[in-house]
Amino acid sequence: MNVTIAVVAYTWKQLKNKEIPLYLRVTKDRKKKHISLGISVKMEHWDFIKNQPKKNCPNKEEVQQIIIQKTKEYQGQVLEYKLENKDFTAKNLIEKIKNPVHVKTVKEVFNLQIERLVAANRLRYAEMFQLVMNSLIRFNGHLDIYFSDIDVSWLKQYELWLRKNKLKENSIGIRFRTLRVIFNVAIEEKITKKEYYPFGTFKVSKLHQMTAKRAISKDDIAAIINYQVKSGQSYADLAIDLFVFSYLNAGINFVDIRCLVDSSISIAGISRAK
Repeated sequence: MNVTIAVVAYTWKQLKNKEIPLYLRVTKDRKKKHISLGISVKMEHWDFIKNQPKKNCPNKEEVQQIIIQKTKEYQGQVLEYKLENKDFTAKNLIEKIKNPVHVKTVKEVFNLQIERLVAANRLRYAEMFQLVMNSLIRFNGHLDIYFSDIDVSWLKQYELWLRKNKLKENSIGIRFRTLRVIFNVAIEEKITKKEYYPFGTFKVSKLHQMTAKRAISKDDIAAIINYQVKSGQSYADLAIDLFVFSYLNAGINFVDIRCLVDSSISIAGISRAK
């Protein structure tokens, strides 16, 4: 994993102001990539042997500071790759620096997603994310970890833990699909890198089991709609009205019905025939 990072002056690319631009050259596996430092100097102000500005360079300190800062940035990323024992190319290294991630923990992204869903009044969906986050915290002890910590091995351990806790196949699948959504949010918002995405190898699709159909017949639905409520059974009357309203609105759940306001309903006056 031998990498060299050096400053080079492009003498063959003289600018209109007669200065030469300075570049950072990254060499890895004999392949070289150059990144502009956004600065330039007069040729007579550059020491080509020491690869640094001469003493008489008018803005010597500023030029040196930019070179040092950018060199440290690349050297730091190389060190990170080495500590993680990850191979990379000069191109990968440059892309990593040019497109930095805005680091957030897994817990922070979960909370962010829950806040967004609550703000959008998608309360049931927000509850699912809260449930999965709580499950992950119980499994791991905490979620103050980064997405790079969640690899295939970690997911397999979580799956095993869920099975030991007697969760059914579809319940396990829901938890992994929700975690996958969070991972995709983190990638989309540049909180983590695509290279850390573990769900290409760990297949969530396997965590699915066909369930018995629980739909009732049309005759049963008609019987409910036409049921004659006896005097004094106001709660039964309300229950039937809620059922019919949900049925006629594509199966809207009761929690969402509770959140409806006048402006949510475009056609008013729908009620069960008495």
